[in-house]
Amino acid sequence: MALDLNNKNILITGGTGSLGKELTKTILNRWPGVKRLIIYSRDEQKQFQMAQEYPDHKYKCIRYFIGDVRDLERLKRAFTQVDYVIHAAAMKHVHIAEYNPDECVKTNVGGAENVIKAALESSVTKVVALSTDKACAPVNLYGATKLTSDKLFIAANNIKGYKDITFSVVRYGNVMGSNGSVIPFFLNKRNEGVLPITDPQMTRFNISLADGVEMVLHALDEAWGGEVFVPKIPSYRILDVAKAIGPECELRVSGIRPGEKIHEEMISSADSYTTYDLGKYYVILPQNPNWDLNEYIKHFNATPVTPGFNYSSGENTEWVGVEELRQLIKEHVDSGFTL
Repeated sequence: MALDLNNKNILITGGTGSLGKELTKTILNRWPGVKRLIIYSRDEQKQFQMAQEYPDHKYKCIRYFIGDVRDLERLKRAFTQVDYVIHAAAMKHVHIAEYNPDECVKTNVGGAENVIKAALESSVTKVVALSTDKACAPVNLYGATKLTSDKLFIAANNIKGYKDITFSVVRYGNVMGSNGSVIPFFLNKRNEGVLPITDPQMTRFNISLADGVEMVLHALDEAWGGEVFVPKIPSYRILDVAKAIGPECELRVSGIRPGEKIHEEMISSADSYTTYDLGKYYVILPQNPNWDLNEYIKHFNATPVTPGFNYSSGENTEWVGVEELRQLIKEHVDSGFTL
C-alpha cells in the first residue's frame, strides 16, 4: 500500500467508537510519524476512557476533541490544518432511530452536510465516510439517513470546484464485536440460559474490525472521488451465531424489531449498472464522475458486474459456520471465549 500517513493530520469523527479505536490503534502502529490524530466525539466519558489507553503524554500526536457533528462551527475549528477526515460518527441503532427519527436525521444527514461544508472550507484533501448495508434499498430510517449521507458525500465531489479534495464512501455489513452488535449481546445473554432470536431465517454480512479498518485505508489511498467501496465478505446465519455462543441455551424467537430486514443487501440490482469488480472489493461508481471512466477501468483493471447483479447476505456464496464463528469470536471479540 502506497498510503503514507506519516506527517499527516488526521481527524476521526466518532473516534471513540469501535471502528475509531481500531483505526487509532492501526494508525499509531503503522505510521508512528503521524503528525496529529484528532479523536472527535461528543461523549466525554468515552474520551476519558480512551485517553487511559492512549494517553496524550505518551502518544503526543493524539488530540481529544469534544464536539458534535451537528455543530458546524465546532467542526470547522476541529478541521483546522487537517489533511484527512474519516467520518465514522452516526446514530446507528435501528430501533432507536425508528422511535427518535428527528434525532437520527440531525446526526446522520445534518452531520454529513456539516462534515462536507467544514471540509470544503479547510485544508482537508481526503474524506472517507462510513456507510452500512442498511443504506442499500433501505426499509428503516437509519438506512434511509445513511443512504442520504452517501449521496451527499458522492455529490460533494461535484461542488468542490478547483479544490484538491476527494469524497468517497465505504459500505460494509455487521462489524464483528462492535458496540451494540449481536455477538457481544449474545455473549452477555448466554449466562441467562436463553438467547433471543429475532427470526430463525435471518442472515447478516460479517466483517472484522481489522478488515473494516483496511477498507477505510484502501479508500484513503485509492479513491478518485465519488466511489462507494463494498467488500467481498461472508455471511452468517443468526441461528449459527447462537449455536456458536450458547449451544446449551434455549433459543427464544422474539420477532424482528421495527425497521429490521431478514436479509441485508450491500449492492442492489439497480446499483449493478454502475458497479465494478476490483478483485478484493466491489465499487459502485457515480453516474456522472468528474474523471474519465475508461481511465479508471484501465487503472484498476475493473470489470463490470452482470446487469441485475445484487449482493445479498441471504444469497451469498461464502458463509461462516458454527465452528469458524467460534474461532473468529475468540480471535476478534473475546480472547477468553470458551464453551
